[in-house]
This record gives sequence, C-alpha cells and structure tokens, in this order.
Amino acid sequence: MKKLIALASFLVLIIACEGPEGPPGIDGTNGVNVTGKAFEITADFNSANNFAVNVTVPNSIQVFNSDVALVYVRDPQASADNGADVWEPLPRTFFFNGGGFAQFQFNFIFDENQNIFDLDLFIESDDLDALDASFTQNQDFRIVIVPADFATQNDVSNLNDLLSTLNIDANQISLLN
Repeated sequence: MKKLIALASFLVLIIACEGPEGPPGIDGTNGVNVTGKAFEITADFNSANNFAVNVTVPNSIQVFNSDVALVYVRDPQASADNGADVWEPLPRTFFFNGGGFAQFQFNFIFDENQNIFDLDLFIESDDLDALDASFTQNQDFRIVIVPADFATQNDVSNLNDLLSTLNIDANQISLLN
C-alpha cells in the first residue's frame, strides 16, 4: 500500500509539472539576458522653460508598460575631482554653503494608447532664479530604460555597474539634442 501511495504521489507531481515553461526570471546576474537601453541628453534649464525639459524616448528604444526609467545626472565638480565622469541617480539634491538647495527630479510618462514615451526633467529650488549657471546650463543626463522587475531586484544606484550588468558600452550611448 505504501508503494502505491508513493507511486500515486510521484505521478501527481509529474502531472502537476507539465505544461509550457514560463518566462525566465529577470535578475541580470544569472545569465538571463535583460534588455536595457540607454541614451544621453544635455539640457538647459531657465525661466523661459519653467526650469523643466521634456525628453522624448527615441523611437529606436522599445518601451513596455512594465518598464521604468532610471535617470542619472553628471556631477561636474565630482567628475573634475575624480578625473572621470561621476553620475548620480535622480532625485539629486545639492545644498549650498549659504543655505538653499537645488534638486534635479524627473517624471517618466508612459501612455501606450497615445504613443507617449517621454520624461520631464526639472529642477526644484528655494530660489530658481538665483541658481548659478553651473546648475542650470549644459546639464548631462543619462537615461536607462529597464524592466521594472530588474530595477527592483538590483542595485541601480551606480550607473557604471548598471551599464556593466546590462552589457551596455558607455561609449556607445546615443547623445540626443
């Protein structure tokens, strides 16, 4: 009787495991190929554009409803100090010695029905008009579009590590203007 119960249990287990294989997990570290795309933009912020810039995701990048945008700003001072580009994830806040602050932020807008895949990059500050040109002019941003599962399961705070995990060559990132 014990052999019959064991055989029946084994058959139930085999039958329960039949069917098409589901999609692989996305973690970017176990050989699963995660599709991530990156592009770069240089932006100027001023009162004429309300210290905000709209960026359209290039048509060459396919965006899915489950994707997220990760945005990084190049820190010019840290880059000069380190002799290499230093990219900081948004939101990125700068505090000034005399008081005050400036913060780069973004909104990712996805509307598949209206074919809208873009971002709003903007600066918030306690005094936008007093911001030095080093904060408002020629700001470099790198934008990486990845599946949301990947973003939540991996450390995305370091752009260089992220690009390496996604097998994206930083020298091949398209610059939009």
